[in-house]
Amino acid sequence: MVEELKPVLVFDSGIGGLTVLREARVLMPERPFLYVADDAGFPYGAWDEAPLSARILDLFETLFDAHDPQAVIIACNTAFTLAGADLRARFADRCFIGTVPAIKPAAERTRSGLISVLATPGTVKRAYTRELIQSFAGRCHVRLVGSQNLARMAEAYIRGETAPDDDVLAEIAPCFIEEDGRRTDIVVLACTHYPFMANVFRRLAPWPVDWIDPAEAIARQARRLVPQVEGADPSHGWDQAIFTSGLPDFSTRRLMQGFGLKI
Repeated sequence: MVEELKPVLVFDSGIGGLTVLREARVLMPERPFLYVADDAGFPYGAWDEAPLSARILDLFETLFDAHDPQAVIIACNTAFTLAGADLRARFADRCFIGTVPAIKPAAERTRSGLISVLATPGTVKRAYTRELIQSFAGRCHVRLVGSQNLARMAEAYIRGETAPDDDVLAEIAPCFIEEDGRRTDIVVLACTHYPFMANVFRRLAPWPVDWIDPAEAIARQARRLVPQVEGADPSHGWDQAIFTSGLPDFSTRRLMQGFGLKI
């Protein structure tokens, strides 16, 4: 008889982490998942660092006590670049899989040497992000674009609301640079909300670029770190979603049901 499996906890400030959950389920079909959205604190990009870090650490204290997950996927660039080291220090016996801007693969793929990182203001100003650039993209010109509005727009878009083209274009336009006959050829989507709007970005972009979605790479890393259990029954029923506000609206509940998540 196979013992009951502990869940993998996927954490995000809102519902953008569903892009990571989708990929993780493909690679870990035997595992139950717990999706946690800190919607009471959304959006993270506008927070000051100290209170946001304290909030995240306190929240995980509660989550570990209540759910004892096998591993945690921090499906939020802002949260992990800010609090990842502190989380690993405080909860040293826990397994964390982080999300950071995909600057290394972008630097490896670019032909023009012009890369843009589309992120939240919090991720853009983080020293962690600039260290990634120094470590892996020293020969590239990397433009950091911190969007104030795109995470909110993506949340609304995921729920079925229309995003005006002009508003979206205003957010992504700074990513596109022409310099000495070269053009930006890669845009890193450094917020897990953004891939849900990738088709809109492609349609509105002034020229074709490679939009890098980190979700699959995050899922692969989680699969490497989470023990695979042979003989486990993947038909473990619906996975669970938790919203810190306790008040997800109807469209959010319907979206969660579409992802096989029970609130």
